[in-house]
Amino acid sequence: MKKKLLTATTIVALALGTLAGCGGKKEAGGLAGGGNSAETIKIGANLELTGGVAAFGASAFDGAKLAVKEINNAGGILGKKLELVQADNASKGEESTRAVQRLISSDKVVAIVGAATSGNTLAALSVAAEKKVPMITPSGTAAKVTVDERSGKVNDWVFRACFIDPFQGTVMGNFATKDLNAKTAAIYIDTSSDYSKGLAKSFEEQFKKNGGQIVASESYQQKDTDFKAVLTRIKQKNPDVVYVPGYYEEVGKIVKQGRELGITVPFLGGDGWDAPQLAEIAGKDNLNNTFFSNHYAADDKSPEVQSFVDSFKKEYGKTPDGFAILGYDSVNLIAQAIKRAGSTDTVKIKEALASTKDFKAASGTITYNEKHDPVKSAVVIELKDGKQTFKTKVNP
Repeated sequence: MKKKLLTATTIVALALGTLAGCGGKKEAGGLAGGGNSAETIKIGANLELTGGVAAFGASAFDGAKLAVKEINNAGGILGKKLELVQADNASKGEESTRAVQRLISSDKVVAIVGAATSGNTLAALSVAAEKKVPMITPSGTAAKVTVDERSGKVNDWVFRACFIDPFQGTVMGNFATKDLNAKTAAIYIDTSSDYSKGLAKSFEEQFKKNGGQIVASESYQQKDTDFKAVLTRIKQKNPDVVYVPGYYEEVGKIVKQGRELGITVPFLGGDGWDAPQLAEIAGKDNLNNTFFSNHYAADDKSPEVQSFVDSFKKEYGKTPDGFAILGYDSVNLIAQAIKRAGSTDTVKIKEALASTKDFKAASGTITYNEKHDPVKSAVVIELKDGKQTFKTKVNP
């Protein structure tokens, strides 16, 4: 009898707890409670913490954590602390979809930072839209992340902290012709990557517009390891520059094998080169006379950049890359939107993000255009003995 009485009491207590939970306050925007507890406001981090581009996600996560720490040390937002909820998408699209579903449904976040790549951001886009939770990709640069390429409509719940591929492709097309005086170029792209294809398209258009000629267009796929046959064909075309808009894992091998085959002309690329592993894979000497477009340079003397670099070094004991500063900016963009909205209502946060103007982010002043893309500057980085050095800044 005693055991049965305890069981009945437990059942009654659980039932009362369930009723109390069902009676909790719901905020607009499709989220029960809006990710807003008595003490914290939850923000999700859907990032590539393992897998093929883990260097990108890990850096963005470090930057995001630093931003949350600084915001909380300064008193938080709306009198509450920010809480960053981690989800590893393992550098896979299907995992990115599941990560966002979990962050929204189980963790009740009011906004999401991520993913780091365009493909993994696109994989999560429909979930964020259906659940009405704003998402900021730190570094997903493909144009179709924020604008549906079939309908031409803006993806209402997605924003980014970075510039878009057409801009950085154009930057490098101009740099090749105007700074390096290149007349001919070879393009070597990752056909499995929308990012790579988008950069190649805008680079080629600008290079040709400036009077240049594309003498070779070659392709590879992610996870390829032997590039010598294609690089031999490229060498035979004798281009002035070789444009390789890919990710560091393959780019490092391409540059290394290209140098071994005697290709001495500049290799050029995009922000997918920005990882310390690039020098390890390619070899420091092989990276001399290479350049890539990026979101910032650690040796840029602007106060915002130097303040961030100093704080990051103090926190982690290393120099931050572009993904770190964009993760940092993504959290700060969300925080300022929550503050201006005066609410954790996800609809109001989204509307506040869309109206962002002249926001002093660490990577530059950000104003969102009608496509949810930031109008901001790019930099060109030169690699010298494996180290990144600021070459030039290009304004939009």
